[in-house]
Amino acid sequence: EEQLVESGGGLVQAGGSLKLSCAASGFKFESSAIGWLRQVPGKELEGISCISMRDGRTYLADSVKGRFTISSDNAKNTVYLQMNSLKPEDTAVYHCAIKAGPWCIIPYDAMGQGTQVTVSS
Repeated sequence: EEQLVESGGGLVQAGGSLKLSCAASGFKFESSAIGWLRQVPGKELEGISCISMRDGRTYLADSVKGRFTISSDNAKNTVYLQMNSLKPEDTAVYHCAIKAGPWCIIPYDAMGQGTQVTVSS
């Protein structure tokens, strides 16, 4: 069964850090691209980061560049999003998504249920 499961969300004060995890199963992880997207109620889904399992190339949106880092542990089929210097505007539901094919090209093929991140001021 193909599955993406996010974890690591929570409540943090502005300036704090969180590390999100995305565990993938049932996919050809090594030939995929994994992305992180976030959604605020009433707003469009925002793609913020992606990593290609083929060559490790990463992408970060301008809104998170310098604060967030994406990484992977291929042995665990897991991708991480380290979020530092969090701001209240980072509050959202964070989803990971997978693209079957090694490059970070939308649209994604599947997306997880998400994990809530709340940043208090």
